[in-house]
Amino acid sequence: MSALHLLGSAADGGAETYFLSLVGALRRAGLSEAALIRPHAHRQAVLEEMGVSVKTLDFGGPLDLFSKPKAAAFARQQNARVLIAWMNRAARHTPKGPWARIGRLGGYYKLKYYKGFDALVGNTPDIVRWAIGQGWPADRIRCIPNYAAAGVGKPLDRAQFDTPQGVPLLLGMGRLHTSKAHDVSLKALAQIPDAHLWIAGTGPLETQLKALADALGVSDRVRFLGWRNDAPALYRTADLCLFPSRYEPLGNVVIQSWAHGLPIVAADARGPADLIRTEEDGLLVPMDDPDALAEAAKRILGDPVLRAGMVAAGKHRVKDDFSEASVVEQWRTLFAELEAR
Repeated sequence: MSALHLLGSAADGGAETYFLSLVGALRRAGLSEAALIRPHAHRQAVLEEMGVSVKTLDFGGPLDLFSKPKAAAFARQQNARVLIAWMNRAARHTPKGPWARIGRLGGYYKLKYYKGFDALVGNTPDIVRWAIGQGWPADRIRCIPNYAAAGVGKPLDRAQFDTPQGVPLLLGMGRLHTSKAHDVSLKALAQIPDAHLWIAGTGPLETQLKALADALGVSDRVRFLGWRNDAPALYRTADLCLFPSRYEPLGNVVIQSWAHGLPIVAADARGPADLIRTEEDGLLVPMDDPDALAEAAKRILGDPVLRAGMVAAGKHRVKDDFSEASVVEQWRTLFAELEAR
């Protein structure tokens, strides 16, 4: 089986990070992998290091008449048997041909872009239910979750970000966008004395969030790290992950925190609420409630027994429900079924 993945996004975010993770996992499992991506130097370098054939395309708007035929030519060159479209922009340019087409849904996407596709894969049960409710045939969609695995990376020296040793270190992961609710984390930080907060991500709200930190009087305890390619090291350096997202279909940060042994407090958006067994492998708090976020964080930081129990439970969840081997086998089964058709 030869699979060609199409990613039309040039952004740095959770979906793009998981794109690399899944391509790498399928490659390690022995599949022949190729990728079509928008120009992105780091992403291209990672794919080439994996041994994945990679080509860049514009993936433009409705007036782009060239990306689709170029994608078809590359698919034929790679002898692709299945094409996997990651998000709407890629789906628009995924050509018909002597191959199966799969749309990978990490959110509630516009299904018009997937018309005529052979299958959809949603990474949560709710996305699958939603797509069926939108009229997609139930026998042509399935749920395959994201997998999580502890990556390579030693804990960082806190001094490189002017952060004292011995103080509680909180970690926020995600784009600097209103949906990620980093403003709630900043307001919670104001109620957690001595704690420091690292925020890893880029986005349009950077200036606004820094101004809020100044207004709250916590700017000396906040570090905006920008986009990072060393997420495992960040997870291993922090004491607690704060994840107050307002919109989160899955919540990849949750399962990555579990995989790296980091306890987590999350807002009860759809994805985290479906994932976390509160009081067991994490704590859930209401969305847009910095007081509740602060209280939950202080509770975990102040209770070593609770913290250790959540870390152990999270690792079991990854092993039982989100392991690389399990997710790869589900993808291989889908490929085999489509090829048999």
